[in-house]
Amino acid sequence: MKLPAYFDEVPRLKMQDPLARVLGCAEDGILDYGFADAVRLTGHSCVAVASAYWLTWLALEQLYPDGLPQRGGIKVEFRDDARSGGTGVVATVVQMLTGAAGGSGFKGLGGRFSRAGLIRSKPDLVLALRFTRLDTQAAVDVGVDTTSLPGQAELDVLVALLASGKATPQDEKDLGELWQARVRSLLLERGRDRTVFMVRPVHRLGGAAGLPHSPEAAEAFA
Repeated sequence: MKLPAYFDEVPRLKMQDPLARVLGCAEDGILDYGFADAVRLTGHSCVAVASAYWLTWLALEQLYPDGLPQRGGIKVEFRDDARSGGTGVVATVVQMLTGAAGGSGFKGLGGRFSRAGLIRSKPDLVLALRFTRLDTQAAVDVGVDTTSLPGQAELDVLVALLASGKATPQDEKDLGELWQARVRSLLLERGRDRTVFMVRPVHRLGGAAGLPHSPEAAEAFA
């Protein structure tokens, strides 16, 4: 499977999964994910898949400033219904990375390591997603605004041609190149642009909040 070269430039995410450790799936339960894994899981690379991967990366960077993010130890709440827009594909990527699952998820071993019920709906969120550590209750809200990405008008024309069955082989080639150029721009050029990717710690009265990033977490977010 030959993937676009820029996939390798996107920072990877290292997680520690206690269940993977106990079951002998990975040494010390360490799992390493890249953007290509999200593409393989969903079968395509698009703005929604890229946003899901990078929003998760940014959220976990904030929530685990001093060590590896704990897969299975994170609750994720969605503002939008799973049937709307790209929410379903976003949830698929988020589940792969965090282990959080809906009601049909893994129920655990003897009451431990359950991931079921860790993906939930929360319609009153201001941003699209909220990630919460189960151990500390520190939380962060994240969202994305892709309206400033270049090439949308040209892409709309090419997509319309494809949908109508009138696209030529060159049109299809142009569509693919423009499509991936937008995804690349989102991840590599705009990934730290806070007008595009919004990250806001959740401050609770008398409780924990999302934590700032520190250099000690660099190994997990490389």
